[in-house]
Amino acid sequence: MPALDVYLIDGTYELFRHYYALPSARDPDGREVGGVRGVLASVLGLINGGATHVGVATDHVIESFRNRLWPGYKTSAGIEPDLLAQFPLLEEALSALGIATWPMVEFEADDALAAAAAVAACDPRVDRVIICTPDKDLAQCVRGTRVVQMDRRRRTIRDEAGVVAKFGVPPLSIPDYLALVGDAADGYPGLPGWGPKSTAAVLAKYGHLESIPADGRTWGVNAANPGALALTLARERDRAFLFRDLATLRTDIALFDSVDALHWDGPTPAFAPLAARFDAAAKP
Repeated sequence: MPALDVYLIDGTYELFRHYYALPSARDPDGREVGGVRGVLASVLGLINGGATHVGVATDHVIESFRNRLWPGYKTSAGIEPDLLAQFPLLEEALSALGIATWPMVEFEADDALAAAAAVAACDPRVDRVIICTPDKDLAQCVRGTRVVQMDRRRRTIRDEAGVVAKFGVPPLSIPDYLALVGDAADGYPGLPGWGPKSTAAVLAKYGHLESIPADGRTWGVNAANPGALALTLARERDRAFLFRDLATLRTDIALFDSVDALHWDGPTPAFAPLAARFDAAAKP
């Protein structure tokens, strides 16, 4: 079997992107399907472009185990009902299309993508694992030029050198980086005073939180007020480790045993009636 590329798609990001980018469309029953139609067209475009092995992860439930760890973690609050209601339909449509689909409940779609990337990267037949999302969390999964991130909207690919160029730290330090600077999209604030430049300078030298010396005067890095940063880290050490736990993607989720399970063999018989329903959808 020749070397192959494995495409792992963030279905949640794609549904949000297409919901807001495309005109509203309602099926004959009055249900909004515009976002789902957009995602399906996008996935089919990838397949028509030559992709043979594809998997899609979705947040079937926006909340996850992380909400128990940090009360401020992201929830489904504020998501438009017409968008939220399309998640089950998207999962049904992707499965009917014959795409390996992983609806996440206890974990997040990002965890599924990380777990899938870890399994696929171990297969010697795989040339590249392409994680299709611009989400900075997934930067921690990038490895050299073998596991990369693709921003399909901007048509860019970020390998390990690209991660370092963007964040100032290698992929393995991304959870530490996010713990210190925070992630507004996920709902945790990081530590006061730890901005992107100072965080990158410190972690580029020390790698991980536990390796940072307690005395900021010894750091020898180009960071603003190392003494104050060290004091903040000492005072909020437990919170920093909690935030790193929130940022660390889980790779021990059983999704598939072999990349053969991701091979697209065409749509199932269930897809035709769904396609007809989407084709009949019209602007409200």
